[in-house]
Amino acid sequence: MKLRKGSQDATGLTFGIVASKFNKFVTSRLLTECVKALTKAGVTDEAIEVVRVPGAFEIPLVARQLARSGRFDAVICLGAVIRGDTPHFEYISTEVSRGILQASMESNIPVIFGVLTTETVAQAIERADPEKLNRGADAAKTAIEMVNVMRLLKKEGSGDAPQPAPQPRRAGRSAARPKR
Repeated sequence: MKLRKGSQDATGLTFGIVASKFNKFVTSRLLTECVKALTKAGVTDEAIEVVRVPGAFEIPLVARQLARSGRFDAVICLGAVIRGDTPHFEYISTEVSRGILQASMESNIPVIFGVLTTETVAQAIERADPEKLNRGADAAKTAIEMVNVMRLLKKEGSGDAPQPAPQPRRAGRSAARPKR
């Protein structure tokens, strides 16, 4: 049996972070601990770019843009969706997770899901506690490991090199008709 594992060495790696401003009392803690974990692993401040977006629903679009830019080894998505009294929670949670996965698959780089989906505010606060189990720090560690796993697979010929997603064709042009 051959076992492949990614290391936690982040020296020379670059990371984009997309963090929601909504539920800032939670997301700010996730972001702070995520950045701390990256720098502790050897990432320089210059190798981290943070983009704040209004809410969790906006995370996938920006994550996709960062992932396709070619500037980052991985993109980390941070947010907090807390259940309320309406079905809004299910819609947002489902589409955010789907969009983050799609961004990763299209860009062929790790796009990490660090979005809390909790039943209560207390659960969200607990998962963002820097003294306990902070999911922002976990997302950073996952990103580092996944970058190293992908590099290992690529080096061994087991993985595709990251490719930008194909650009959409403009309406009204067919593949057979040349540009004027």
